[in-house]
Amino acid sequence: MTARHLFMISLGGVIGTGLFLSSGYTIHEAGPIGTILAYGIGAVVVYLVMLCLGELSVAMPQTGSFHVYADRFIGHGTGFTVAILYWLTWTVALGSEFTAAGLIMSKWFPHSPTWIWSALFMVVIFVSNAMSVKFFANTEFWFSSIKVIAIILFIILGGLAIFGAIHIKGYQHAPYFSNLFKDGLFPNGFKAVFTTMLTVNFAFSGTELIGVTAGETKDPEVTLPKAIHTTLFRLIIFFIGSITVMSALIPWQKAGVNQSPFVLVFNSIGLPFAGDLMNFVVLTAILSAANSGLYASTRMLWSLANEGTIPLKVAQTNRRGVPMLALCLSMVGGILALISSVVAASTVYLVLVSISGLAVVIVWMAIAISEINFRKQWLKTGHTVSELKFKTPWYPVVPWVAFIMCLLSCVLIVFDPTQRPALFYMVPFLILCYAVYYGKEAWSKHHGSTKNQYVNPDKSHEDNL
Repeated sequence: MTARHLFMISLGGVIGTGLFLSSGYTIHEAGPIGTILAYGIGAVVVYLVMLCLGELSVAMPQTGSFHVYADRFIGHGTGFTVAILYWLTWTVALGSEFTAAGLIMSKWFPHSPTWIWSALFMVVIFVSNAMSVKFFANTEFWFSSIKVIAIILFIILGGLAIFGAIHIKGYQHAPYFSNLFKDGLFPNGFKAVFTTMLTVNFAFSGTELIGVTAGETKDPEVTLPKAIHTTLFRLIIFFIGSITVMSALIPWQKAGVNQSPFVLVFNSIGLPFAGDLMNFVVLTAILSAANSGLYASTRMLWSLANEGTIPLKVAQTNRRGVPMLALCLSMVGGILALISSVVAASTVYLVLVSISGLAVVIVWMAIAISEINFRKQWLKTGHTVSELKFKTPWYPVVPWVAFIMCLLSCVLIVFDPTQRPALFYMVPFLILCYAVYYGKEAWSKHHGSTKNQYVNPDKSHEDNL
């Protein structure tokens, strides 16, 4: 993968239905200023985590990176748990994305069954990942480009409408930013900002895909820092820019009640075929997320097999460098998640969604702790900070602040009755993951086999840290 691929994959992994569909609901819950504040804090947290991941990824570019870092710098059980959590996050997302893609197509073709479209998109995404890493990267580049163009167009047209250069229905004169403040700074109270923070963190999940791609990136010491340093800037422009425009043009009480705020604004401006255009953009957003998700979950399984935690044959690649068995297993996982959303929506699927929602924040916490321990170990083996090609600034303040803010967003779930079950399902699931790992280790020792820790024979002991 090249710099342009990495730039768009890290952006494409983040911009999904959360921004296009759910953002209106967030404004409705927290009010305009509360939502902007929550997204601003969320962007800073993500950027801090990316700075930690940057140092690790440039020092040790590995496919499926943060599971390997957690394994080496926290503990084998944590590495296994992080990989399972991250694999589950994207696998569950695959199921819901294929369903959503089918539902969008049924708006255009109302008499066709949704499952046919879902199956068709499954084939498309599977083929995109099965061809080669470069083919996947090019597909993701174009999917992401459509989303980015749509958001830039939205911000430009919305900005012109805010200042009266374009007429918008319902306003006799330029609205400016009066809708942001007219009902006070926090119309539903300041507590709403914290409950929104949880959904914001989930909306930003996908940025860490930069780390997963590290082992398959050209010149990682150049391309990774470039992608990471632009993360904060991009999140502010695309997310906070869009939300500011929505909040200025749509009264917060009306936002997110019936339809996508993007469609609402484009319709009010008088853009022809606004609904169809946005449905097309949302469809590409869904397919892009599914494409990235299948890639990420496949690389996590490959990494687990490469480390010897699951059977080694899962790590075997074909002549195009694609781990086909890992790809097929991840696809089956996505199909099973899709089936559970239909057959057992209120039991199995609810538990899966709850766990996968919190999983990304726990992965971010593991990245922060891995970076703290890596730096300690790096210095202990006689290296100096100046030898690192990418350094996390303000160490150890940045990783500790990232860890504490992620931990707070997990703890704050207790105060939101709708999201509280996620915590109740997550804790037993974490205990189960550790129990499975250590149970397997005990069984292996008893039967005389050991963990196949991957070591690159061409590197020195220090480089294999």
